[in-house]
Amino acid sequence: MKLILISIVCLVLAACASPQPGPEVVDTARAAIKSAEVAGGDEFAPVEMRFAREKLASAEKGMEKQKYEVAVYLLEEAEINAELAIEKSRTAKARRAVNEQRKSNEELEKTLRETFGGEFK
Repeated sequence: MKLILISIVCLVLAACASPQPGPEVVDTARAAIKSAEVAGGDEFAPVEMRFAREKLASAEKGMEKQKYEVAVYLLEEAEINAELAIEKSRTAKARRAVNEQRKSNEELEKTLRETFGGEFK
């Protein structure tokens, strides 16, 4: 009877244990961070980049300690932070381009007013 009870407890505990995720989960988070770096994340979204790198490092430590469920969660957070950094970088670059174009338009308008005076509208 005791042996059956111990076997059942062991089976239940084994069922509750998280399986080790494949290396592709870590590789995906690393790739997301690399993409964010290429997109300019360190310049335009340094906080998100720091969070992504910290989450990745914590996840790697969690994998070493066999805390797979927590590690997967942290890897997902790292990937999300990296994706946010990419989008913030894209937005900042677009905003910069708009501001440069606006400045160029203002200079052109000023030149045209100086050249044509009141005739330009």
